[in-house]
Amino acid sequence: MTKLKIKTGDIVRVIAGDHKGSEGKIVRVIREDNKAIVEGVNMVSKHTKPSAKSPQGGIIKKEAPIQISNLSLIDPKSKETTRVGIRIEGDKKVRFSKKSNQVL
Repeated sequence: MTKLKIKTGDIVRVIAGDHKGSEGKIVRVIREDNKAIVEGVNMVSKHTKPSAKSPQGGIIKKEAPIQISNLSLIDPKSKETTRVGIRIEGDKKVRFSKKSNQVL
């Protein structure tokens, strides 16, 4: 497993694939597969059988995981995509934006 530079709650933009240009908040990161689920991006239709939880059943829309290499973090200051660096401030590791040099 590689070190990931994004976390749950980050705002990201899709930079490659069918949903290129879409933005959203990361809901969940799946480290084993190097994938993330982004809110409102890569929606798929899932057919569900009727059950006690959903007696109606039917087709529901949900987010599917997207490869982390296809995501780029959005800089909170300039609202543009940026690369992420890691530096040590005091005795803590912090992530920072390479464009604005601001701590994320």
